[in-house]
Amino acid sequence: MSIQLFSEKSTSLGQMLVEADVITPEQLAQVIEAQQTRGERFEQVLIALRMVTPQQLAFFIGLQLGIPFINLKKEGVKPEAIKLVPEPITRKYCIIPVDMNEDTVVIAMEDPRDLQAIEDISVLTKRKVQPVLSTAQDIQEMIDLNYRIGGEIEEQLNQIPNRSRKEGTREARISAETIAQAPVVRAIDLLIKQAVRDRASDIHIEPQEDKLRIRYRIDGILTEVMQLPLNVHPPLISRIKIMSGLNIAERRRPQDGQLTFDMGEREVDIRVATSNTVYGEMAVLRILDKTFAFLPLPDIGFLPDLLTRYLRMVRTPFGMILISGPTGSGKTTTQYATVNQLDAIGRNIMTIEDPVEYRFANINQMQVNHAAGVGFATGLRACMRLDPNVILVGEIRDAETAQIGTQASLTGHLVLSSVHANDTVGTIFRMVDLGVEPFLIASALIGIVAQRMVRRVCPYCSRPSEVTPEQRAAYEDEMKEVRTEFRVGAGCSFCANTGYLGRTGIFEVMVVTESIRRMIVRSAGSDEIRAQAYKEGMFSLWHDGMLKVKGGITTPQEVMRNVFSIL
Repeated sequence: MSIQLFSEKSTSLGQMLVEADVITPEQLAQVIEAQQTRGERFEQVLIALRMVTPQQLAFFIGLQLGIPFINLKKEGVKPEAIKLVPEPITRKYCIIPVDMNEDTVVIAMEDPRDLQAIEDISVLTKRKVQPVLSTAQDIQEMIDLNYRIGGEIEEQLNQIPNRSRKEGTREARISAETIAQAPVVRAIDLLIKQAVRDRASDIHIEPQEDKLRIRYRIDGILTEVMQLPLNVHPPLISRIKIMSGLNIAERRRPQDGQLTFDMGEREVDIRVATSNTVYGEMAVLRILDKTFAFLPLPDIGFLPDLLTRYLRMVRTPFGMILISGPTGSGKTTTQYATVNQLDAIGRNIMTIEDPVEYRFANINQMQVNHAAGVGFATGLRACMRLDPNVILVGEIRDAETAQIGTQASLTGHLVLSSVHANDTVGTIFRMVDLGVEPFLIASALIGIVAQRMVRRVCPYCSRPSEVTPEQRAAYEDEMKEVRTEFRVGAGCSFCANTGYLGRTGIFEVMVVTESIRRMIVRSAGSDEIRAQAYKEGMFSLWHDGMLKVKGGITTPQEVMRNVFSIL
């Protein structure tokens, strides 16, 4: 819902924008003409034609109406004010309480002319309402951040009949009616919705001796979000199994499944894994949010010089590019971003993945199916007969896949794959360990990328701050400069008081030049190859991380935590 403006106000708002040099008189005439043609409101046309931002428009509407504009991302909201208005009311009217005192509550509104909303909130809070203006997007973000649904989940689960510890372990006795009860269904829905709101990549449901622990992995770090009584564990696990097509009668063997969850505005794919522990079955739900699957290469953390080097490698018509790093270091994200960079219309791009996490248009994706005898090696052989130009192999895990992938790159195909190794030079020796001859590696390899993921400093609460002597020394030793303060997040509602919001990659990019090829063929040592790569312009993961510290993107602590294996 946009702010309602009377038609006679349109011209005065337009004149205000012209006088403030936000738009020109010609643009104002264009907006008025488009408004008459489209039959839309004046401010809707302004936004549609991208002549102003929502924040600019809200600010000038506030001036016009005599109502102050508030930047919620900078000002935040008071927790005691949040408690005055239930979440359903905030979403119904697109409002959020910002501040309060004994007789007044300050409400940020998208439409401060909505008298019904003001009256309802006044009756609900038993206070006078002082409206302030904000954008709908900022209000919705603040609602998502400040109204957590943990209490509602517990309220739903408390409706499940209590059982003793002994009875609770007899999961076979749980009836279909119990599993399908509204409280269980509602609790799972709320649990997933909150995880998506919190940008979690995984939900952990873990039975302990005396409780059921729920944890979210956010920006690579596991955080406990709630503890539940053990009696809710069996119906929760059984409900998740039903949703993901697993066998609820099988509790001893690990199972894997998948489900699609409707968030309203979009769908989220979830990969489910269950396994038995000494306290009962645990489940991990991997959230595959498609909004993170289509990031372009510049957005995943490549600095300009490294991006230029990497794009030069990607544009090579044939050969092998390997991406290395531990589990959770973002290798798949880099592979997908690379594939998106390629011409999928003029070339046949094929992938072999385990599993296919995200689906892409104009790309032929194959799913590994071990039960049917389709692994990476057999899938790669099948790809070779389907006239591919580019082959993405999810991971090189065994000698057969390594050898077939190398042969494919030598016969006119661009092969992109990942390998578990600590750094770029270590990737070469990992391929040797997998049985690929050094002369074949030297001929096939175009380049190698090693990477890690580090948390980004929260932009809403970052400030200059001192760090520990160890962190400062680590930075100064690498960058050869003295520095007393670094950008550090103080903690706010946007970052859940962690000081970090989102993640970025740090990279080590090695182009396999002729001199490095000769070293590989004669089985030179890792130190010799690394020294030559540094001489030719490569710099380490550690250095790339400290460059991002210098730019205020991350902190020395994050680099030290994630690149320990290179020290």
